[in-house]
Amino acid sequence: MENKIIADIFNEIAELLSVDERPTSKFEVRAYQKAALTISTLQEPIEDVYAKGGLKALMELPGVGKSIAGHIEEYLKTHRIEKYDELKKKYPIDMAALTSIQGMGAKKAITLYRRLGIRNIDDLKKALSSHRIRKLEGFGEKSEEMIQKGLTLMESSGGRMLLGDALPVAEEIVRKLKESGLAKEAMVAGSARRMRETVGDIDILVISGKQKEVMDFFTALPSVDTVLVSGPTKTSVHLKMGLNCDLRVIEPESFGAAVQYFTGSRDHNIQVRTIAVNKGYKLNEYGLFDKKGVNIGGIKEEGIYEALGMQWMPPEMREARGEVKLAIKHKIPDLVKLKDLNGDLHTHTKETDGANTLEEMANEAMRLGHEYIATTNHTKSLYIARGMNDDQFVKYFKQVDKLNEKLKGKLTILKGAEVDILKDGSLDLRDSTLEYMDCVVGAIHSSFKLDKKEMTKRIIAALDSGLIHVLAHPTGREINERQAYEVDLEAVAETAARNKVALEINSFPNRLDLNDTNIMRVSGYNVLFSIDSDAHRTANLSFLRYGIGTARRGWLTKDRIINAKPLKELLKYLKK
Repeated sequence: MENKIIADIFNEIAELLSVDERPTSKFEVRAYQKAALTISTLQEPIEDVYAKGGLKALMELPGVGKSIAGHIEEYLKTHRIEKYDELKKKYPIDMAALTSIQGMGAKKAITLYRRLGIRNIDDLKKALSSHRIRKLEGFGEKSEEMIQKGLTLMESSGGRMLLGDALPVAEEIVRKLKESGLAKEAMVAGSARRMRETVGDIDILVISGKQKEVMDFFTALPSVDTVLVSGPTKTSVHLKMGLNCDLRVIEPESFGAAVQYFTGSRDHNIQVRTIAVNKGYKLNEYGLFDKKGVNIGGIKEEGIYEALGMQWMPPEMREARGEVKLAIKHKIPDLVKLKDLNGDLHTHTKETDGANTLEEMANEAMRLGHEYIATTNHTKSLYIARGMNDDQFVKYFKQVDKLNEKLKGKLTILKGAEVDILKDGSLDLRDSTLEYMDCVVGAIHSSFKLDKKEMTKRIIAALDSGLIHVLAHPTGREINERQAYEVDLEAVAETAARNKVALEINSFPNRLDLNDTNIMRVSGYNVLFSIDSDAHRTANLSFLRYGIGTARRGWLTKDRIINAKPLKELLKYLKK
């Protein structure tokens, strides 16, 4: 799947062009950013789009004009883009790595290259250790400290990739393996199957009677960069998108055991193996064996747990956090599923920083089977997102009324806003404007460095206003980019429960906030949750799958999710 590779190249081209002082450079930068966003959120492989309709099909994609379509075609044919190569010669910088550091944008990276010769992370570390950066005009001690903190945060991720980037690639490999006719069964295992927010590598298991052929097919896939190890039962490759991927061919009688073993987690497997040993069995990736060496539960994963007297556990729960004890008692909860959601309460349109019209968002929501969506554009304090003021919302809601009339109940669009919670806890729109809305999503977008006491006081004041229905991305973190702000989450949950404010599980892949551990921290309070996409374009609406995965990792059931309610029940809840 070439989508991520091409999107990354276009984003890097945009960053390299951002320092260009030509009058047209700003338009070029925006064009490459738009194209990158379109391609990164495309629901099918870009190579398939091109195969079906060539340049014309590419140019039908939002934000892809003739020139950029030509670059895509060039890459698909040659795995190179001449414009990108020329820019890399001019600026031989590991831009992707440097700009992934919080506080380090493209302009800073290029300035550091021009003035200190910094090309990569190692060069940056040396400059930081010798304090050369703080001596540069326009930087200083605070800027150097911020870069150092950002570098520490990035390195703490251990090179793991967002689930939202890794899982679609893994699923595309599985799809191609199945379509090849060489694999009778194929599936993703490992942390991706457990829906962890980041993935260190990809594990794929197959059943195949043609081991050599399936391995040859796998290593020849366009997404493969380098073959690391090749063998009859295991082949390891490095994918172009930056992760290693292992393919294992499993015998049919061992497939269930292998699925259980390679799904993990390690600590979960240790607990399960201990139970097997205590029963006089031996459990490994080949099967569950009794004292006579007979495999009594290796064909299906469910059979492993059943033979051990346990209830099967959803993969998302397998983190050794008490699920094994529940399984022994046969008390595994019926976790919320994607099909349980009836709508999405956090979406954006082109009126602010979205890419699509309200009608386009509504059409995609209907295609996904939603009963309702809330349109929640940003408010005026968020200048960077072209936030709307009170009058603009009133005018916009007239569009909502017209579209609701046109849809005739096939989908209901709820009027709302993602309203900024200001530093003192007040809200960014007039009370009368917010009271008119169906669904108000409150959010922190500024002053992240308040101490824990002040941040908690700020959020509680907003929740106590009685004007908020959902608290968006409650800790403000962005995975591998920005740490969560300091906040007493338990106090927030208690206040939210008292005011009937749902805590959001934001499904955007770089947020997933609340995360699973924080969900478990606050789920003891009588608080409800809202699983929302935070969609900024039609393709983002499908991000709900990642929010569902996170909710399942937090052991949530359908009854705790407000947008699992049908419309009539939801409206009663929102009216409090």
